[in-house]
Amino acid sequence: MRDYVGVPRLTSLRLSPDGNRLVSVVQALNPDGKSYGTALWEVPLDGRRPYRLTRSLKGEAGAEFTAGGDVLFGSRRPDPTVKESGDEVSALWLLPAAGGEARQVATRPGGIGGFATGGPGVVFAADVLPGDESTEDERRKARKDAGISAILHEGYPVRHWDRDLGPGQTRLFAGTLGEDRLTEVRDLTPDPGSALHEASYEVTPDGSAAVTTWMVPLPGGEVRYELVVIETADGGSRRVLAAQDGHDFEGPLAISPDGRRVACVRSRHADTRTIPEATLWIVDLATGEGHAAGGELWPSEIAWAPDSASLYVAADHRGRRPVFRVPADGSEPVRLTPGDGAYSSVNVAPDGTLYALRGAVDRPAGPVRITAAGDVEDLPSPAPGLELPGTLTEVTATADDGAEIRAWLVLPEGASAESPAPLLLWIHGGPLSSWNDWAWRWNPWIMAAHGYAVLLPDPCLSTGYGPEMIRRGWADWGPRTHADLMAVTDAALEVPGIDASRTAAMGGSFGGYMANWVAGHTDRFKAIVTHASLWHLDQFAGTTDASMYWQREFGRPGTELYEKLSPHLSLERITTPMLVIHGDKDYRVPIGEGLRLWWDLQRSGVESKFLYFPDENHWVLKPGNAVAWYEMVLAFLAQHVLGQEWKRPESLS
Repeated sequence: MRDYVGVPRLTSLRLSPDGNRLVSVVQALNPDGKSYGTALWEVPLDGRRPYRLTRSLKGEAGAEFTAGGDVLFGSRRPDPTVKESGDEVSALWLLPAAGGEARQVATRPGGIGGFATGGPGVVFAADVLPGDESTEDERRKARKDAGISAILHEGYPVRHWDRDLGPGQTRLFAGTLGEDRLTEVRDLTPDPGSALHEASYEVTPDGSAAVTTWMVPLPGGEVRYELVVIETADGGSRRVLAAQDGHDFEGPLAISPDGRRVACVRSRHADTRTIPEATLWIVDLATGEGHAAGGELWPSEIAWAPDSASLYVAADHRGRRPVFRVPADGSEPVRLTPGDGAYSSVNVAPDGTLYALRGAVDRPAGPVRITAAGDVEDLPSPAPGLELPGTLTEVTATADDGAEIRAWLVLPEGASAESPAPLLLWIHGGPLSSWNDWAWRWNPWIMAAHGYAVLLPDPCLSTGYGPEMIRRGWADWGPRTHADLMAVTDAALEVPGIDASRTAAMGGSFGGYMANWVAGHTDRFKAIVTHASLWHLDQFAGTTDASMYWQREFGRPGTELYEKLSPHLSLERITTPMLVIHGDKDYRVPIGEGLRLWWDLQRSGVESKFLYFPDENHWVLKPGNAVAWYEMVLAFLAQHVLGQEWKRPESLS
């Protein structure tokens, strides 16, 4: 396990405008072994070994190329040209294409978040206190010196994922790259309120405008996301480009090379009877006229072809995430990449060659070159290859309503009819998600290394199978998904080498919700592990960081679906031993869910344990905590599935 958490991993890939340089952000253990850091690596296109470009204790992230081929990145590293740098906040740095040391080109009192480039211009996001910009430094210091952490909210939302929103607000700034610094920096969005919360934005090729998502508050705590264009040269004049009742216009965004159109994702708001649908949407930047493209594809990556006549879209598809070529005129998409693979960080060179990261359930992400014909060539990776302790196959089953349910099945080395392996049913989160890529956080191959077969099913609500697959489980989470899971589990138990007498179920987030549901509706499993799980739906719906989203599917709190679908109402039927895991910094599924579940199990006499992380969010990200997570899960399964004597893991002793 400790070797596993130390494996470097690629998080993104960027191609220079001329198509001659490829840079990746690589995450690896810091020297103290207690945290992760990031660095920029060059991936030569001629087959030479990758080499490291940056090195600092604070790490580097968010690499983007300028029009001139320099590399911009964000970092909290200290500026050697400043005697006293004050609080460590992320600044904007530039690594010259001609070589030499990186230099800081922009900073803000509240730090710089993301950034995008176009022509000679740069647009970046920064956290800014409302009020006079010239006094922000002093006001931040005054709050700190006075010990004030309070935040006054007058709207929704108030927090996101694992951080509180405010007292600052996200604003967009534009500047021009000078010889040493970003010059003519100007605030494009004075007093935006919460409009740029989690915004996606891009800059036109000539740098004259930025296109960004814009959150609009609605009555009753609801919100809608519009698409707006902001001119960068005239002080930020803004016009709405795309807006529609009952829909969001969201990222990823991509502006065509000719500067005439922007591609985004248009998402329809759901309700208790209407599923959400995400569509590739193309908008004319001059007129605002838009149309759909790509059919039923649910885009996760969007990149334009050099001629601006088509796009390349990565989208979930039957347990994979291929790249599709999508004509901009709305005609049928064509799958480009063959076989298995989950593609991300799609970049297009001027000659039409694609560069991307390719992962899979049995492969960590690595850089690849994709030709116009769809041929895929591996490039040397900054991260090492891994030898896996088993093999990957597929299982399908027919659900009780006739739908086909497919799953990946990880088989450990040595599993056979004579020596069958215990089976773990591992339920994905989301619920709009799919098992189609490598997972660093919750990896089935760790379990295979300890002799377990792992079933990774895509039941109803999974993406990549068309809208009907989502419609089957919409507003019917527990019953419909449970039936699908049991059908595919039965099919997996027919595979030679699987021991039907030794099984367990586990899942996180929505997968944790389903683990709780399974616990209350069958006793077929020897043990159940539930991570960051929903337990009391009415309680969850009002305390999560995006209550409006869940209210669309389940209706107002207290209505019938909460009674029908809340796992806590089946508490009295739970007899299976359960391991509850939760992080205190989880704002998506707040800690109250884990605490309530733990108390309910304790007062009901269910054999159970509670693994609590005071400093983790919805995921478990710190290396030491990841080791403790796996060791605890394995110890719990060893006791209840393998019949071994309980032994407290060393990491938790």
